[in-house]
Amino acid sequence: MTIKFPDFDYAAIAPILIVFGVAAIGILVEAFVPKRGRYLTQLVLALTGLVAALIVLITQADTRVVTAGQAIAIDGPALFLQGSIIVLAIMSVLLIGERALEKGGPFVAQAAITVGSEDDRKQAAHADGATEVYPLATFAIGGMMLFVSANDLLTMFIALEVLSLPLYLMCALARRRRLVSQEAALKYFMLGAYASAFFLFGVALVYGFTSSVQAAPGRQAGGVDFATIHAAATASPANRALLFAGLAMIAIGLLFKAAAAPFHVWTPDVYQGAPTPVTGFMAACTKVAAFGALLRVLYVAFDGARWDFTPVLGAIAILTMLVGAVLAVTQTDLKRLLAYSSIANAGYLLVGVLAGVREGISSTMFYLVAYGFTVIAAFAVVTLVRDADGEATHLSRWAGLGRRSPVFAGVFTFILLAFAGIPLTSGFISKFAVFGAALDGGQTWLVIAGVITSMILAFPYLRVVVMMWLSEPGESTPTIAVPGALTAAALVIGVAATLVLGVAPAPLLNLSDTAAQFIR
Repeated sequence: MTIKFPDFDYAAIAPILIVFGVAAIGILVEAFVPKRGRYLTQLVLALTGLVAALIVLITQADTRVVTAGQAIAIDGPALFLQGSIIVLAIMSVLLIGERALEKGGPFVAQAAITVGSEDDRKQAAHADGATEVYPLATFAIGGMMLFVSANDLLTMFIALEVLSLPLYLMCALARRRRLVSQEAALKYFMLGAYASAFFLFGVALVYGFTSSVQAAPGRQAGGVDFATIHAAATASPANRALLFAGLAMIAIGLLFKAAAAPFHVWTPDVYQGAPTPVTGFMAACTKVAAFGALLRVLYVAFDGARWDFTPVLGAIAILTMLVGAVLAVTQTDLKRLLAYSSIANAGYLLVGVLAGVREGISSTMFYLVAYGFTVIAAFAVVTLVRDADGEATHLSRWAGLGRRSPVFAGVFTFILLAFAGIPLTSGFISKFAVFGAALDGGQTWLVIAGVITSMILAFPYLRVVVMMWLSEPGESTPTIAVPGALTAAALVIGVAATLVLGVAPAPLLNLSDTAAQFIR
């Protein structure tokens, strides 16, 4: 018996292999490098690996291939989204690596220390933070890169687990407020497990539907690769109930990661409880991965069922925008406000996804990049507003901050205006792009909902601006810590990108439009 192994285009998947290789080396560093040298070694290793992966990715910019036994597709959207994930991940790793703001950094020294014990108090005051977060982060990044390029549902499920499991752990590693952090991690893990189960059950149903379709000469009927699913969704005479049930369950798994309503309930608690650098990492990179996978599933595998799923996902988009905008108004904690802002932005991204035209794909990818830069910069500022107990995230504590530190208050004001979609910021260009694509695709009802919710969502942003600038600083107003080099670099990159993409967005818009072509 001859075993035929699948062909691999190693050059095409080299960026993914580099990131996973760096993650594996990071584990060996934890095992063999002395504790005093791990922090610098892990930080340099993670950043070097990500930069190397980005360089290799750029050299493969013209690659269009399906490889690894039809399991991985390297095409325009995959390369664009992988590059976006790497760039945003570099910014996130800079925030994760910052130790100038707090002795030992934002992460607990030993996750097994009992909360509230004497050892816990000592580690919060003096001990260096755990460095396991770096291989965890790089494994998650590698999973995200595989997630957006998966060409069958089983590979996508494996990538989903690879990116999710490290995030569950990272959410529990906060140095301070550890009970809240552990609660956030447990909620994220439990709900994420349910979402993964829905995804896997949906894969089984879709496989059952495709069993009547011959995928290719010499291959058995049925399969969960996207070419087979597309052929079945387009021409199969079988009852379509299995197809729609499977798509619904797969969508639940993807919309959970995207923080779309009604699968959003984990988001505020996890954003508030997780270490702030991890929150920024999830808000930017995880959203790119989730929507990249959703685009591939809908446009490559289930394109033949678009008329059937568009009304349902459109209703979810409107619900997501309403939930995010309305509940953001009621928040008193800044990290929870940014969480509901993330939910609302997931709704705006769904508007672009459902446009049904090439411009919808390109505008969604542009939106993901622009939003990622802005949200990481926002969480970078949050890490700077501190008191003796750590970060001060209650909105009342930010009153009068503009008079105490006008530079950083001005930076945060600019970021909030970008979230609100004010012209000359990337937020305005992003919304204009996705709404324009939706109008071209005949989805006027989604655009109307998007404009209305955008006006509602502007209120909580402007309320924070008014509090910072028009209120007198009180005794409880915290100070602004001097950012370390790593936080300063991430903040400068995020703010500069928000400004440049608002003033001169054409290069990135053109790049996203050029890349907006899937292969099957």
